[in-house]
Amino acid sequence: MSTDYQQAREALGVRLRELRLSAPGGRLTGAQLAERQGWHKSKVSRLENGRQTPTADDLRAWAEATGQPDTYDELLARLRGFESHIRSWRRQLASGHRPVQDTHLTAHADATLFRGWETSMIFGILQTPDYARHIFTRYADLQRTPRDTEDAVRSRMRRQEALYDPAKRFYLLLWEPALHTLVCPPAVLAAQLDRLAGTIGLDTVELGIIPLSASVRIPPATAFWLYDDRQVIVENWHAELWIDDPTSVDTYLRTWATLRQSAVYGADAQNVIARARRAISPR
Repeated sequence: MSTDYQQAREALGVRLRELRLSAPGGRLTGAQLAERQGWHKSKVSRLENGRQTPTADDLRAWAEATGQPDTYDELLARLRGFESHIRSWRRQLASGHRPVQDTHLTAHADATLFRGWETSMIFGILQTPDYARHIFTRYADLQRTPRDTEDAVRSRMRRQEALYDPAKRFYLLLWEPALHTLVCPPAVLAAQLDRLAGTIGLDTVELGIIPLSASVRIPPATAFWLYDDRQVIVENWHAELWIDDPTSVDTYLRTWATLRQSAVYGADAQNVIARARRAISPR
């Protein structure tokens, strides 16, 4: 996956390798560095090749182990520069929506535990093709980007295969207004709600809905996804934020857990969906 985030992580890895090879006491092998820190020997390789994001403690240990403790501030600044990486829609959508969908397809393939919160539309992973088609079209118009709607829809549908993978679990929260938002024709929304109701009961999915009548402990604000409780993806109008620093991830975990307290499940969730379905008058 070639992204600015990954490129920055790889650049940090190159810098770490430079420090290891230029240690004042003589160049260190990866095995020697790992032994000094009590790490598994593969960790050095993963960090240097940009396959793992280091923690601040990892960087401090690296700087000290290579005899160059004064480089810690530089390394930390590099890390902080991409921990909360902003991926602008203008850049991401330059070639259309499919590349973005393929990026998320890769991220989904690598994770097994998902928590989601959505306020204004149905989760992509639960969308019907017709509903997804209207979403992509509306956003292409807004962002003034190329239309590759059918390719994007196909990529999104492939992502839904994960719902039937017994190794994965999806814990999803929807705010009730998402069931009523007419971002598509009423008939399309009606079919989408039927599809949504059908996901209740899947052994890989726990779908909770927060009714408008529910008492909430915090305002139902920006939508987000949590992957393996290690990374958060937040969508804004201008960009996606890919966040993996532990403090921020913990904030989103607490947010999700707080919202969950107001959700209804099972038959009660089915009733909320059915109420929205009855309110639709296809024409």
